[in-house]
Amino acid sequence: MNQNLYPAKRYLLLLICCIAIHVLVCCNKENPNSPDTVATEAVTYGGSKNEAAKAVIATADGGYAVLGHAQSRDGDVESKADDSFDVWFLKFDALGAMEWEKTYGGAKDDRGASLVQTATGYALLGHKESAPSHPPSETDSKNIWLASVDNKGDLLWEKTYGYSGNDYGTKLLNTQDGGFLIVGVLDVTASGGLGNRNYSRHAGGDYWVIKTDGQGNIQWRNYYGGRFTDTPYDATSTPDGGYLLAGSSDSSDTDISENRGSYDFWVIKISDKGDLVWEKNYGGEQIDEAHGIAPTSDGNFIIVGDTRSADQNVFSNKGGADLWVIKITPTGALLSEKTFGGSSFDVGRSLVKTPNNHWLISGSSRSLDGDLSKNNGQNDAWVLSLDAQLKAVQNQQIIGGANIDFVYDAVALQNGTVIAVGESSSDDGDLSENKGFADLLIIKTQF
Repeated sequence: MNQNLYPAKRYLLLLICCIAIHVLVCCNKENPNSPDTVATEAVTYGGSKNEAAKAVIATADGGYAVLGHAQSRDGDVESKADDSFDVWFLKFDALGAMEWEKTYGGAKDDRGASLVQTATGYALLGHKESAPSHPPSETDSKNIWLASVDNKGDLLWEKTYGYSGNDYGTKLLNTQDGGFLIVGVLDVTASGGLGNRNYSRHAGGDYWVIKTDGQGNIQWRNYYGGRFTDTPYDATSTPDGGYLLAGSSDSSDTDISENRGSYDFWVIKISDKGDLVWEKNYGGEQIDEAHGIAPTSDGNFIIVGDTRSADQNVFSNKGGADLWVIKITPTGALLSEKTFGGSSFDVGRSLVKTPNNHWLISGSSRSLDGDLSKNNGQNDAWVLSLDAQLKAVQNQQIIGGANIDFVYDAVALQNGTVIAVGESSSDDGDLSENKGFADLLIIKTQF
């Protein structure tokens, strides 16, 4: 046999291997559903007890601010007097380094839910059980809490709103006149029908909207709903000066005209004075809950949440619960809908548009099939981007360990970094450390 053929064969084999490796790497980079296509960092903050983040915003200095709650008084949590839950506010620079953290609260249950940046610093929304209600309540209960803090987190002023039931805030918006729109829940039954300008009454927990000036003084207030449970989770302004609110409702009376079965996506349009303009239900016979809403460049609106239905407005369901995205017109007509997920439980919790005109969604997943390529155990944090037409997943990150991991909100920074926030109970898989029962979770990635 000619020995000169061996070097040629070895060279050919090496060339084939190199081509194969190149193809695999290129395919992985071009696969938008591969969790390994971009660099991702998951960091936990907290102490020996329970912490979580509920909201994140990009800040004017290129960094970001996170709001949630803290129970610990050790580890990353400083200056807490006891083991009750307090509002926890953290500020990070553009590189992701924590600049400072602050807690606000007393001896009872106080938690943060939403925040905005203002001319003087930040405005924070949540609920306080430690603060007295206005007007005063004879019983201990949760009340909506609004606070203004400076750029170092020091308290400038605070207000509470509520009655004898449990009333809490879910979403805060800056308004064009320099004031605030507070969205939350009013326990109408416990309040005796108080909470709006007309003092009408119907039972249950309702969408509650309070319009304030820049100092938190009430300009108007109104509630909307029926006799059962109606919970708003997000809101956005409309070009005519009004607002759209999205959440869930299992009522079928009073302000709700078409309940489709169990909980529905319930969307309402209100005027700049709080008058109900229109309301719509979307979903099927099972539980459907809306958690995020945002305007589109063509004048319509996108809503994200989750569905367990597979009928009426929901064309298909892949498993126990799917992340559900719908598009509606300014008058509430349904334009399109699509589900994403696998055979288990997958949900959406927030929605925001990215600089490249994709839709950034945060949520959680228990699936290991369908649109999901990874599951580390129980619920994993799920961050994904959809194309502008809401037809396909462009990128996604699935982060978690053997225990429960969630993200509730996400934002894209000026430098393109995606920040998603939530909570984690894992200390394995993608999470290197757990400081207590549940830690505040921050995921940093690039899409």
